[in-house]
Amino acid sequence: MQVYILLIINMALLLAGQILWKFGVSEIKNVTISSVLYSVFSPYIIGGLILYGIATIIWLIILSKEQFSIVYPLQSLTYILGIFAGCFLFNEKIPFTR
Repeated sequence: MQVYILLIINMALLLAGQILWKFGVSEIKNVTISSVLYSVFSPYIIGGLILYGIATIIWLIILSKEQFSIVYPLQSLTYILGIFAGCFLFNEKIPFTR
């Protein structure tokens, strides 16, 4: 049971990291070297990297305790949550076919 709680935390951290990255790059209007460097040092990008680092440590703990063939497919539920994040946080239009 503890592994599945860790998996939920891992998924939340991955999704939060991606959301922060999206916020971080949304400020870029024209892709130039200076705009990319500016965004790399954005608090959003750095925050996303930190969340991804924590998620990776949790993932290693999960892999040490449970079968890969069980937890990896479950972790892919993060993609579905990402669709909802795109819809509600970024007002993206999600067609039925997606």
